[in-house]
Amino acid sequence: MFSRDRWDEILEALNANKFRTLLTAFGVFWGITILVLLLALTNGLKNGVTADFGDFATNSMFMWTQGTSKPYKGLPKGRYFNYKIDDVAALKSQIPNLKYVSPRNQLGGYNGANNVVRGTKTGAFEIYGDYPEYIKQQPMDILQGRFISYSDINSKRKVCVVGTGVVKGLYDKNEDVLGTYIKVNGVNFLVVGTFKMSNSQGDDEQDANTIYIPFTTFSQAFNRGDRVGWMAITAVDDISITSLKHQIFELMKSKHTVHPEDDRAIGHFDLSEQFERVSGLFSILTFVGYFVGALVLMSGIIGISNIMLIVVKERTKEIGVRRALGASPWTIKSQILQESLILTILSGMVGISFAAFVIWIMNTILDSVGPVQNFANPSVSMSVVFTALIILVVSGLLAGLIPANSATKMKPVDALRID
Repeated sequence: MFSRDRWDEILEALNANKFRTLLTAFGVFWGITILVLLLALTNGLKNGVTADFGDFATNSMFMWTQGTSKPYKGLPKGRYFNYKIDDVAALKSQIPNLKYVSPRNQLGGYNGANNVVRGTKTGAFEIYGDYPEYIKQQPMDILQGRFISYSDINSKRKVCVVGTGVVKGLYDKNEDVLGTYIKVNGVNFLVVGTFKMSNSQGDDEQDANTIYIPFTTFSQAFNRGDRVGWMAITAVDDISITSLKHQIFELMKSKHTVHPEDDRAIGHFDLSEQFERVSGLFSILTFVGYFVGALVLMSGIIGISNIMLIVVKERTKEIGVRRALGASPWTIKSQILQESLILTILSGMVGISFAAFVIWIMNTILDSVGPVQNFANPSVSMSVVFTALIILVVSGLLAGLIPANSATKMKPVDALRID
């Protein structure tokens, strides 16, 4: 490996027919380029699709009530019911593997009727009554001030945290927001914070036009009593929320006199289940990327093996002379293997570099045109690069193995007879 004479021989062999060497190297170059680009595109698609989940804790689900589909204990089919605040306490106490249980209420809606006033300015915004834990389930960047606290909950303070869209709609440019008042459905609220979503789920404008107020204040100010609109529920990190759904539904059905087999009465959206499906899909796509890339790369490796067989045949007399002068079979074999390995690695590294350049161009274009739906930041990790290098080394050895064995099987006398 460190013999200068050996390297001179390898370079001379590769330069003997430059055009043939380039064509042979192109197969490996193209194969490794396709492999890296396929994995980068798969990763870009994965980044774009998983961005739809935002930063919301993926081991979570939303749960709400619907009309019953079965009569039960004298109660009719089609009955509607509401969650109560004591349902939250029951879930926390009876199902210990739940990390957060956040009751939520909502007032108004984005693009609905104007429901917020400040001076002469009005706007239609989404108003949510929430608990402090919600920011741990739906991370957001607090730009000024703070989020809702338990002090606000316990004292039923009329305070609110507003999104950047609310600030833009109700305030002049560079106007101080903290400490001012806005009127929500005729009730004054003190602004104690502003926020923006860390990674919106594709509804940037809608999320920005949102106002959060303490859940208890919401219930009192807008006459909701102890009713809960829906809940955001997150399980502890090592247990999937999907595995706890049955217990949660059983408890809620028992508390609200719902038939145990009435699956329609409780509506839900399992974010964890959806995330697992997406993750499984992209695991398959990653495998397909490796498989297709490996097949293309294999065609290049076969090309190198064939060319090395031709090279061995062209150098038959040279090999015979070296054997006659005392060269061992391993010396001959190692040189053939080394030539194959060098050609494979050099062409593969150029392919990796070219693929990295294409990926850089794609990301530059994406940065200039802005977000593209379901596609973001195509890239590959260093582990993929190292995997590609390992594939190249193994492929180079395999490509040279047959020609090397062919070279060592020659008898020196027979090799010397060939003109």
